[in-house]
Amino acid sequence: MKSELLLPVGNMAMCLAAIHHGADAVYFGVPFFNARGRSADLNLDELKEMIDLCHLYGVRTNLAFNVVIFQHEIPKVIELLEQILPLGPDALIVQDLGLASLIREMAPHQRIHASTQMTVTNADAIGLLEDLKIDRFVLGRENSISEIKDIRSHTDKELEVFVHGALCVAYSGQCFTSESLGGRSANRGQCAQSCRLEYELYVDDVKKEMGEKKYLVSPKDLMGIAQIGDLKDAGVNSFKVEGRLKTPEYVASAARNYREVIDGQELNLKDRSLELSSTYSRGFFSGWLNGVDHQNLVDGTFSSHRGLEIGKIIELKKNKLMISSTESLKAGMGLLFVGDAEVGSKIFAVEKRGASYEVELLGKTLALKTGMKVYLNSYEGLDRELQRGWQSREFQKKIPLKLMIHGLLGEPLHVKAIDPEGREVYAQTISNLSSAQNRKLTKEDLQEELGALGASAYKLESFECYLDENLFMNHRELKDLRRELIEKLNKARTSVVSKKINSISLPLKSNSGIAQTKLNIILRTKEQVDGFLDDWDKNVFQEYFQYLGCVILDFEFGKDYLSSVDALKQRKILSAIATTRILKPREYHHLKTIIRCNPDLILVRNLGAIQFLKRETTIPLMGDFSLNMTNSLSAQYLVSKGLESVCTSYDLNQGQLIDLIEHTDAGKLEVTLHQYMPEFHMEHCVFAAFLSKGHSFRDCGKPCEKHEVKLKDPYGNWHHLKADQECRNTFFKATPQSASFLVEELKNKGIKALRLEALNEKAKDFNQKILIYLKLLKNEISSEKAVSLLELKEAYGLSEGQIQKSDSYKDRKKQTRV
Repeated sequence: MKSELLLPVGNMAMCLAAIHHGADAVYFGVPFFNARGRSADLNLDELKEMIDLCHLYGVRTNLAFNVVIFQHEIPKVIELLEQILPLGPDALIVQDLGLASLIREMAPHQRIHASTQMTVTNADAIGLLEDLKIDRFVLGRENSISEIKDIRSHTDKELEVFVHGALCVAYSGQCFTSESLGGRSANRGQCAQSCRLEYELYVDDVKKEMGEKKYLVSPKDLMGIAQIGDLKDAGVNSFKVEGRLKTPEYVASAARNYREVIDGQELNLKDRSLELSSTYSRGFFSGWLNGVDHQNLVDGTFSSHRGLEIGKIIELKKNKLMISSTESLKAGMGLLFVGDAEVGSKIFAVEKRGASYEVELLGKTLALKTGMKVYLNSYEGLDRELQRGWQSREFQKKIPLKLMIHGLLGEPLHVKAIDPEGREVYAQTISNLSSAQNRKLTKEDLQEELGALGASAYKLESFECYLDENLFMNHRELKDLRRELIEKLNKARTSVVSKKINSISLPLKSNSGIAQTKLNIILRTKEQVDGFLDDWDKNVFQEYFQYLGCVILDFEFGKDYLSSVDALKQRKILSAIATTRILKPREYHHLKTIIRCNPDLILVRNLGAIQFLKRETTIPLMGDFSLNMTNSLSAQYLVSKGLESVCTSYDLNQGQLIDLIEHTDAGKLEVTLHQYMPEFHMEHCVFAAFLSKGHSFRDCGKPCEKHEVKLKDPYGNWHHLKADQECRNTFFKATPQSASFLVEELKNKGIKALRLEALNEKAKDFNQKILIYLKLLKNEISSEKAVSLLELKEAYGLSEGQIQKSDSYKDRKKQTRV
C-alpha cells in the first residue's frame, strides 16, 4: 500500500478542497457521535452525497465515530449503524471498545480504524485487540519516529500518524480537564480548550513570575512535513492532518504541500512553512516526532493563530510604517503586530525600501509601536489561488480514462471506457452505423466528441479506435453516447456492494444483587503508607477490616514498592500497584518491577500493560478509569481480557453510571468515591519546561523531585502537578470530588468496590478520610455527615463533580437540516 494522505473534512467546501488538492482519503464525523462537538453534523443525505463524491474521485472515506458511548445510547447507535453502513464508508474510526465489538458483530466486513482516542502507543495494545480485527491504528501523537519503527516491527496492522495541525497537550482519550472545569467531556467531542488558557505557576506555594509566558500548557502546532521521509521509512501507512474545524483554504494548503512532499518533490521548507502558517498556525514544531523537547514544544506567550513571524516595526511615519521583514510583502497580506497588545490589519500598499518595506495599512494604526513583532497572518492572494483549486474546472482533479471504440457498418457504435482501477463500462448508439452520403465519420471526430469530458470528473488519457471506412452517425447520438458513458462510470465508481448487516440483541438488565462492597485506597507516597500502617497497628482501622478492599500503591518512583508491599502483606492487607497510564516501546522496566514486587493485585491503566502482564505473570489484574469504560459492551470486552474488575469512566454522571451498573455484572465494577480529578495527562513536562533549561529528563536536573508545583487557572481553580515514573505530568484538580451521596445505592446495586484516592495529603489527614468512608460503608454515619466531616479537611473545598450532574453533556453542535 502506498503512503496515504488523509485530510479533515467538516463541510462540503472542505471536502472539495481535499479532493482537488491531492487527498487519498478524508475523514468526517458520524452524526451526533464524533470528537468535534463544535462541528456541524451532517444528515444522512449529506453524508451519502459526500461519500459518493469522494468515491467518484477515488478518495476513500473514513467516518469518525470516535467518542465513548453511554449505556442508554446503544439502541440509537445500533439504529445509526444500520443507516450508515449501507452508505459504503471505507472505514469507521472508533474509540469505544464496546462500539468496536458491536460493529464487528453487526458487520464483519467493515473496516475499523482505532482512533488516537483509544490511546494506543505500543504494539502490545494492538495485540490485545486482535480479536476485534481492527485494520488500522491511529497512534498517539506522542509517539516518536523511533517508537513508531519499534511498533511497526511487531505488527503488520496499518499505522496512521498525525503529521500536521493542532496538538492536544494531553494524551488523546486521557484528558478530563473539560470534564473537571465545566462538565464537558473531551471523550464526547466537547473539549473546552482548557490547554489554551492562561495559568499562573506556583512553586512551593510561591508565585513564579513568568514574564510574557502565560500559556504554560498550550503546544505549538505540529508540522511534520520535514519528517515525511523518515516516517515512510518507519512503515507509516497513512499521514493524517488535523483540522475538521478549520477552513477549506487550510485543507487545500495542507493537502497540496504534503502531497508534493509525499510524492517526492523538493522539501523547500521555508516556502512551505510560509504558506502553511498563513492558513493557520500557533507556531510550528515537529511535536514529539523527534522525541520530547520541553524547551521548544510550548512557546508560552500565545495560544491562538498568529501565523509566521517575519520581522518587526522599525519606524512609524504619519500614515505609514517601516517593517524589516525576512519575507516579501505584498498588498492584501494580513499582518499581526504583537507587543504589549495584539493589532491586526491588512496591507493596502507596499514599497520596498532597501532591506525594509514601507507599508500603508487599511484602517488606523494608533496602537502600533516601534519594535512590535510582525507576523504574516493571512494572504488574500494565496486564498484566491487555493480556492481556484476546487472552484475552477481548469484546476480540478480529473480521472484519466481509456476509451476503446469499435464501429462496423450496419451495427451500433460500441464504446468501452476503462478507469484507473480497471472498471469497465460499455455503451452503444441506438442507431446502427450507415454509409456516409456526405461527410464521413472519422477517428478524429470520435475522439473530439467522446473526449469532450470537461464538465465531468474525467479526462481522456488513451483512445483506441477501429472504424470501417465511409461511415455515418448522427452527431446528437454521439453526445448521448458520451453522456451515457459518464453516467455509467459515475454509477460504477460510487455504487456500494450490498452486504449483510447482522441483527443485534440489546443488552439486558443484570441482577447482581446486594454484595459486600469494599473500599480500595490509593496511596501516592511512602509516607502515606507508613502513616496508614502506624494507625493500623494502633487498631484505628481494625474493626472495619471487612470493609477494606486493597491498598493500591501509585508512587512517583518504584524504589519503595517492595518494602511497602511486604509491610502490607505482613498485616494481611491486600496490596496492589498501579501501572503508568501510558506504555511506550522500551518502557517495560516499570512493569517488570511491579511483577518482582509480587503484589496481590495490579491496577492496569493502559491496554498494552494488560497484554504484557497477562503474558508475564499470573497476578490478578484490575482495570482503571483510563480504559474509558462507559457501557456494558466495553465492560464485557475488558473483563473477557482477564480483568478481575474495571473502574468506571470519569465521564459518567449519576444517571449514566446507574444505567451502566444495571446492565453489567456489578460484581466486576469499581466506582471512584473520592478523588482529585486527573485532568491533563501529558508528555509535556511543566517542571522541565519552566523550572529548568533541560530538553528532557537527561538534562533537566529533575526539579520534580525538589519542588511542589501548582497552577491557577483564570477562573481561580487550583491544580496540583505530579510527575510519574516516565516523567509524564498529570494535572490534578485541587478541589476533590466526593460521591458519598451514592454509597447506599451503589451498595444495593452490588458494586464490588469503591475507591478513595490520596494526593498530597499528610498521612494523618488522609487516615481521617479513610476512617470517614469506612464508617459510611458500615452505616455508622450518613452521607451528609461524611460530607460535613470531609469539608473540614479540604483546603480547596469539596465538590460532587460531574457525577452529580443530572444532564448529559451539552451538545454544542451546529445542526444542519435533519
